[in-house]
Formats: sequence, C-alpha cells, structure tokens
Amino acid sequence: MPEGTVLRSTGSRYLVLADDGTQHDCVAKGRLRIKGWKSTNPVAVGDRVTFDPQTGPDEPGGITDLHDRRNYLVRKSVNLSHQRHVIAANVDQALLMVTLARPRTSYGFIDRFLVTAEAYRVPVVIVFNKLDDLTDKELELLADYKDTYDRIGYRTIITSAVQGIGVGEVKELLKDRTTLLAGHSGVGKSTLVNAIDPTLDLHTAEVSRATSKGQHTTTYAEMFPLREGGFVIDTPGVKGFGLVDLEAADIVDQFPELFALKGECRFQNCLHKQEPGCAVRRAVEEDRIPATRYASYLEMLADLDEESPYRVG
Repeated sequence: MPEGTVLRSTGSRYLVLADDGTQHDCVAKGRLRIKGWKSTNPVAVGDRVTFDPQTGPDEPGGITDLHDRRNYLVRKSVNLSHQRHVIAANVDQALLMVTLARPRTSYGFIDRFLVTAEAYRVPVVIVFNKLDDLTDKELELLADYKDTYDRIGYRTIITSAVQGIGVGEVKELLKDRTTLLAGHSGVGKSTLVNAIDPTLDLHTAEVSRATSKGQHTTTYAEMFPLREGGFVIDTPGVKGFGLVDLEAADIVDQFPELFALKGECRFQNCLHKQEPGCAVRRAVEEDRIPATRYASYLEMLADLDEESPYRVG
C-alpha cells in the first residue's frame, strides 16, 4: 500500500501527499492511535501514513495506518481539557511569530510555547515581526524581549514582512526543512510566508482596529511545499496555550537556564519557590536569569495547582 504525508487536516478529511507526488483526499479508517494515547485529532499535519488511494473525485481514499512520530507539538484542547490537540508532527523546527503590539504577545505565552517545544523535542526560533509598526517606546520593549531570549540561548530574528526586513534570513532558515509557524492571530504568519514564496498566495487580513487583535484567516493547519525546497506548516492563530502532561517537577527541566542550575540547589527536590539554598532564585536576584522567565515558571506551577487547562495571553 502507498505511503505519504498529511498536508491538511480539517477534522474528518485529510489531504495526503503520496511519496510519488500525487495528492489524495482521504478519510481515517478504523481507530487510529499512536501508542494508545488519545487526542482530539488522531491524525495531524505532518504525520506519515499508509493509505488506500483515492479512486475518484467523489471516492476518498482511506488512511489505514499512522506511523510513529519522531516528534510533535501538542497543547491542551480548548473544549476538552483532558485531551491533547496535536498541532503538527515530524517537524524540523518551529518559528514562533511574536508581535509587541497589535496584537501584543506576552512573555507568558512565549514561555509556555517554548516549554512545550522543549518537552517534545522541537527546536524553536523566535521571530519578532512587524518592526515597521512599532513606536519608539515599543522598539525599546522589543529590545528587552530580544535580550531576554538571546541571553538564554534561543535564536531570534527581527522581521518586517511588508518591508522585506529579515525575510532573507527566514527564507534561508526554512530551506529544505519542515517548519511549523505558530503565534497569535494577526502576527503576520501568512504575510511572511507570502513574502518568502509569493506563489503560495496565502490569505491574510488586517488586525482589527477596534480590538488590536488579529482576525483568523487560517482555520486549520496546512502544510505547503516551498518553491526552493522544504515545507512550511501554517497554523490557526492561538489565543492561549495550555501545557500537557507536565508535572511540577518536570517543568523546570524545560527551562534550559533553570535546568542548568538545579544541581546547585541545596535540596534535590527543590521547586525553586521558597526553599532555602535555591541556586535558581539566587541567579534571578543576581540578574543571571531573566526575571520574566522566572515569573513564567512560577505562573506555570500555579496553573498546575489550579488545574487550569487553558491560559490566555
């Protein structure tokens, strides 16, 4: 039976790119699961599958087997708090698109995304977009954000998709890789992709003047082949990002700068809250760890205590 990669997932229908280059509209056959765990979408964009080919325009093919994933990115379902929603699978990297205004992306949102990506082995590059739209005060805020993530080892890129600033750097980064684009609605994901490969002509919309929030233009995840090699996965804008399957003792391990110091704490089971002899809190006080990152860490611990499935911001 042929094998291929899922390019689009709309809930009940899947577009599969066969290894021979043909595309097939498919449905899922049977109870597809990976290693027994449940999700709201058992088949996700980027999944490798075995399938029965489509035999005609009104005769969809059928996905019969879901291959093991080498990695994936997942968040809690908004409506079903105890289930996962797989954003995409088998990606080489994620580009987290951030804007400092119109819409504003918070430190908390960025850090929850980074923690999830660390947990599921997905490298992340942070792209600060809409440089052309920032006031002088907002440019100072951009410098603070960039410094925070540069200091702890994340790669950051500043772009203006509409002016072409940084587009070449992102284009080179995407070449011959499968890349997930993520971020709030209105941060310019589709606009950036169009600037990199105009042949795709993805739909875009202006940010609402009344709310300064983005308007959803992408309603489902979809993978697009890039003209110069590689694939990009455009995803719906997300308002909040809920953590999945992480206990309190695990969260610190997903903060690289905190993890590097945990062995220096007086107590092996230190949660870096109020414990004496905590190397992490000392590093925060000495400004060796950004205070915003530590605040995000404490916020995630509090979320677990409150059993909050879904964070907004």
